Amino acid sequence: MAELDGENVPAYRMVRVTAPEAPVAALADVEAWRARESYPEILLAGGPVFGVVRESEKGGWEVVSSFSGLAPQDARDDMGCQFRKLAQEAEKDGDMAAYEECEAAAKRTDWETVDELTVLGVRYRVARAERFIRSGRQGPEPPRPTDVDPAKPGESHKIRDSERGMVIDPFTATGMSEGILKVELLALVRKAGTVPHDVREDSLHAAQTHPGGVLLPAAFGTAEKEYGYWRPDSTGTSSTPQGARDTLAMSMRVMIPWQLHLGREERVPYMEAADRLDEERGNELKVAGREFRVVRIERLVRIGPDGPEGPRPSDPDPQPPVMVQDQQLREQGVVTDDEDEDAPVELDEDTRRLAALFKEEEARRDGKGSDGNPG
Repeated sequence: MAELDGENVPAYRMVRVTAPEAPVAALADVEAWRARESYPEILLAGGPVFGVVRESEKGGWEVVSSFSGLAPQDARDDMGCQFRKLAQEAEKDGDMAAYEECEAAAKRTDWETVDELTVLGVRYRVARAERFIRSGRQGPEPPRPTDVDPAKPGESHKIRDSERGMVIDPFTATGMSEGILKVELLALVRKAGTVPHDVREDSLHAAQTHPGGVLLPAAFGTAEKEYGYWRPDSTGTSSTPQGARDTLAMSMRVMIPWQLHLGREERVPYMEAADRLDEERGNELKVAGREFRVVRIERLVRIGPDGPEGPRPSDPDPQPPVMVQDQQLREQGVVTDDEDEDAPVELDEDTRRLAALFKEEEARRDGKGSDGNPG
């Protein structure tokens, strides 16, 4: 076993490397090394993502809510949900003291912008992960043969997120290729002139306060080629390649026709492209002069002496806590207690078009069997 950072350094600064024992892990490490040759560039893949972790008695931090939030408040809301689940369990067990503590913590997340709380003696934290993609002359890296991809088309939502339950611990050894990648990603900071000043300053500060790191399992998204350059989709990612394909297929059937105001005949090429994607399960898709690709995304959580990095001051965080938002809407007269809950909601024309496309897609799915074929 080797330690890339040398000896006599804090555990959070170590990059511990060992030879993979399982054949699949060994093959994955070989593929990772080959990817360095075919896709030598490392690029940022949109903004950071956020999840919820809790400190483990055995060391490290366990992921309790996957890194899917595009803003810190998304993860804070998830943290509140975790506390409400704990409250329900405590109430079921008859432990009213624990119930009251968990309920109080949940209500606090409803009103306050809080990124860490200790509940029942355990620390919970909103943690931050940066996203990266490999790229080369062929464009961004697609999924690798060893990437787990068990779901059928349209059923990726049934697969449990791979990072949930994992323990973020820099002391855990990795393969050689992953260890080298970790060192490369930790060395990356935002370049002057490419981002606002506060974003670069936060990047430099994080390199000092959280110099260690742990790689999460690979995630997957999509990219589109525009004017000769690939532009990654900056929205959410999936835990499997099929999840990214399902998202792309939904874009073909619903979102793109809605955004472009396409008529029924104009939608046909996109519908046929989505059908091809479901049938072939490929990673490339060309339609109406546009080119899409399913891409592989690496995610790094920075680690410091007190654990995983939380949100940075410069991270976009547009929404307030849920009850603060509710209060603001009431003050603006958007929400009132006098409204008839049974009254139909009036939708504008744009929203009605989107709802109609979603309804059509639901009908299409209802007409398919569990294997995606007509029932």
